[in-house]
Amino acid sequence: MKKVILLLLSIGLSINVYAQSEDEQQLKKIYDLALTDSKAYDWLNYLSNQIGGRLSGSVQAQLAVDYTKKQLDSLGLDRVYLQPVMVPKWVRGTPEFAYFETSPGLSTNVPICALGGSVATPLGGLKAGLIEVQGIEDLEKLGKENIEGKIVFYNRPMDPTLISTFASYTGCVDQRYSGAEEAAKYGAVGVIVRSLNLRLDDYPHTGSMGYGNTPVSKRIPAAAISTKGADLLSTTLKLNADVQFYFKQNCKQFDDVESFNVIGEIKGSEFPNEIMVVGGHLDSWDLGDGSHDDGAGCVQSMDVLRLLKKTGYKPKRTIRAVLFMNEENGLRGGNKYAEVASNKKENHVFALESDAGGFTPRGFSFDCSDENLKQVHSWKGLFEPYYIHLFEKGYSGADIRPLKNSDMVLAGLRPDSQRYFVHHHAENDTFEHVNKRELELGAASMASLVYLFDKYGIVK
Repeated sequence: MKKVILLLLSIGLSINVYAQSEDEQQLKKIYDLALTDSKAYDWLNYLSNQIGGRLSGSVQAQLAVDYTKKQLDSLGLDRVYLQPVMVPKWVRGTPEFAYFETSPGLSTNVPICALGGSVATPLGGLKAGLIEVQGIEDLEKLGKENIEGKIVFYNRPMDPTLISTFASYTGCVDQRYSGAEEAAKYGAVGVIVRSLNLRLDDYPHTGSMGYGNTPVSKRIPAAAISTKGADLLSTTLKLNADVQFYFKQNCKQFDDVESFNVIGEIKGSEFPNEIMVVGGHLDSWDLGDGSHDDGAGCVQSMDVLRLLKKTGYKPKRTIRAVLFMNEENGLRGGNKYAEVASNKKENHVFALESDAGGFTPRGFSFDCSDENLKQVHSWKGLFEPYYIHLFEKGYSGADIRPLKNSDMVLAGLRPDSQRYFVHHHAENDTFEHVNKRELELGAASMASLVYLFDKYGIVK
């Protein structure tokens, strides 16, 4: 009996060692291929330098749809198709202009850009006194008597003591998104918002904003000012509270237009009705070319399918790369994809999003059960040779969140975030700021996680 038990233990150990070795080999194949024969960097080069910024509803967004579909078609996938979605069309217009005036005729120009979704200033621009606040909560303290007729200057900086720059961003983004809506309630005529950037520079950062239920006639223009400009303006206000601020912007909102999510898939060999998604958002803001946000996530997701296919892996489950349209100023693509999936009663079991830049991957955050997180932790040893060490509960991604149900696993790639907000939504989010090797490591990490969840399934 003792010999039988020892034999069974030996067989079990041998099987476990073999499985572990098989996984190690597959991950090595994926990383080796990504680092020696990647397509992601070339795809991103074209998206960034031949097409450029891809704001929803723009000609460039449609060119990106056509290009990425063509590239997915070239991979020999089981299916590549476009999913129609209506998206907002907001146009920036001619470049914005701003200055502050300390006395008649004595002015200093500062870099600004309109926030996405903002209304324009009057044709001749807008000039008014300023009142500086550190956040929306200050408006009530000041009251209408101190705000009416003025431009509200939101100047709360991102918290530099938070190591997670996304946590720092979250602590400030409300003044950008809701600042104009709230200031209008107190009679403000416009808002200027400090750019969400931890670095001091002259690049203003755009981003979406909303007016809520504010009537169209009561909506006020909103613009971001660069961090250096914000510091200069704040210092000047402390010396001279009577500063006048002038800005002009010509943005306009048009009727919604049709665009598309771009989807490519490999059909599952054993469980084709269980769907796994990997994706990023194809649209970007218009100031730069959207290389980090989120061209990187799109080309990485495309490369996941190519890497799995080229290494000879036959997925058990259907794996889709989804390039979502309109994450930046509406989330229409993510919502449409989830709506169609629900109507078709599709069974999504896993979704992974890359929307944090093309920097060195550090790990993943998961929106899932404790049991599935425990399973992920059992794979830590497989990722350690590639310096992937972060496996924690947390945020996954805006585009895949509408898919969420109690049974599936949502995940987000977590690259090193320290440089991300230097480029986020700004003119310097450009191709030359993406490191080829870092981009490829991210694609390999994503493909490896998809492989493991496909092979071992979701814990239920």
